[in-house]
Amino acid sequence: MSKNIVKDMQDRGEGNEKKSKAIWDDASVEIFISVCVAETLAGNQTGGHLIRIGWKNVIKKFNDLTQRSYVHKQLKNKWTALKKEWQLWASLVGKETGLGWDLVKQTIIASDEWWEKKVKLVIFQENSEVAKYRNSGLKNVDQLDILFKEGAVTGVGA
Repeated sequence: MSKNIVKDMQDRGEGNEKKSKAIWDDASVEIFISVCVAETLAGNQTGGHLIRIGWKNVIKKFNDLTQRSYVHKQLKNKWTALKKEWQLWASLVGKETGLGWDLVKQTIIASDEWWEKKVKLVIFQENSEVAKYRNSGLKNVDQLDILFKEGAVTGVGA
């Protein structure tokens, strides 16, 4: 293997070394999202995914800001988890009108009937996690919209 291929694999976290499990607290998640948004706004995302230079920048900036040494795979896994959460939130809210927003709880104000209907619909689709948003909304939703809204398939309006 050439040195460039080996270095590229190590940069992406594909080497033989065993990395410890990534620890994600609220502060590190916010830093990660912020760095990803900056790369997206810089044009380093296409088709709903960061391009190679975007990931390279995210890895460096995130690790510099947090003093961690996470590799591409660990950050990509977090991206995927955040996207899944955002898609669940987007499928819940969809193109609904007439809903309110609770600034304290950071969640949707809707009738009990609306929530029951949504929870039953999602449970029927084998994803009962939507009920967690009844008392607490999705954190960083505005920034996650920037990351995922363009290329996302949520099933809403499909």
